[in-house]
Amino acid sequence: MQSLTFITMSRTPEGSAKIKEAILGTSRVRLLADCSDPQQLVADVLRLQPSAAIITLESSNGENEFALIKQLSTSCPTTAIITAARDASPTLILSSMRSGAHEFLQLPITQDEFNTVLDRVTEFAVAHTGSRSGGRIVGVFSSKGGVGVSFFATNLAAAMNVNTLLADLNLQAGDSASFLGLEAKYSLTDFVRNRTRLDDTLINSLVTQHSSHLSLLAAPEEAHEAEDIEPQHVTETLHLLAQRYECIVLDLQHTFDPITVAALDLADDILLVMSLDIPGIRSTKRALKVFDRLGYPRTKIRVVVNRWSKNIDVELHKVETHLNEQLIGLVPNDYRRVINSINLGRPIVEIEPSSKVTLEIKRIAGLVEKHEHTVTPERKRLLGGVFHRNNSRTALEISTMPDTA
Repeated sequence: MQSLTFITMSRTPEGSAKIKEAILGTSRVRLLADCSDPQQLVADVLRLQPSAAIITLESSNGENEFALIKQLSTSCPTTAIITAARDASPTLILSSMRSGAHEFLQLPITQDEFNTVLDRVTEFAVAHTGSRSGGRIVGVFSSKGGVGVSFFATNLAAAMNVNTLLADLNLQAGDSASFLGLEAKYSLTDFVRNRTRLDDTLINSLVTQHSSHLSLLAAPEEAHEAEDIEPQHVTETLHLLAQRYECIVLDLQHTFDPITVAALDLADDILLVMSLDIPGIRSTKRALKVFDRLGYPRTKIRVVVNRWSKNIDVELHKVETHLNEQLIGLVPNDYRRVINSINLGRPIVEIEPSSKVTLEIKRIAGLVEKHEHTVTPERKRLLGGVFHRNNSRTALEISTMPDTA
């Protein structure tokens, strides 16, 4: 079961803050929108089809909210409706349930009570929409530039065997279109401007087709166009696109800015790309610490080494111990073939199907498609043998490396 998707409504900032605090405190829920207006709530629920909507009852009788609940329960029966209020009187709870609410939360929300409600919403979602809805979202990220994130993301997307969308979220300097040899007529800016009326026809006209199974959502062509794009816009757009593609690969910026964090929040998997040098290892360690603070489970994160060479003297188990994370893949450094594919504007997985770079990227794509989070024992033994070196004169001293630069 994927993460639950919620839309909230509260007429006061205080009520909104309390609900958001509970939602942001768990990795089980994605917040799609926060409304203060009933009409906007109805429009967003109908458009985004969330798992649940939380409506804060601001008054003791809640008559306006009860009418809203009745409207939502009729127009969107697959969305669970949750009411929340400070007043937990039997009369208020019973009235909200009679109006069509499925659950009730007393403010302030305790985590145990919230988890119980989430369990029930999960059961409701399975019963009404099936055990799984929407495509898988895979974020490709590095907090350090120059490690080949765009190259890896583009080729990973091209290596998928399912209907895939590559979303370029490097809003200031996105270059995924050139990696695919495409001239994108439309970009994320057009999606955001038209997000309230996105349907299959409009989505198909705004994406740029690369092949029968790969499309591109391009970054804004001009940097200033990114100024009007907000994190909530990205969340809504990706949520809608995930209903139409089996896999979405995100080519992300190298910073933990609000747009990138919103995309990472939405991702089912994060492929953290690193280089095997001291700055690359330090950057990866810092990124993992940020992921921990953001509440991401380690099962969501997988580390990939790019531009690996046999000349690198570092022991695999020391890198893994330092990161407290397993390396799931090593993409070889093949400068000539990689630069050739970039200059041609064609993914290396398409023009060099038998190259070692292609074979490794396709293997990683297979792990993503199968939702596997570990390498096989045979693969681990192979990597261990490749990495094990006794040349102390040139080996990186992982054990003495500080966690921060």
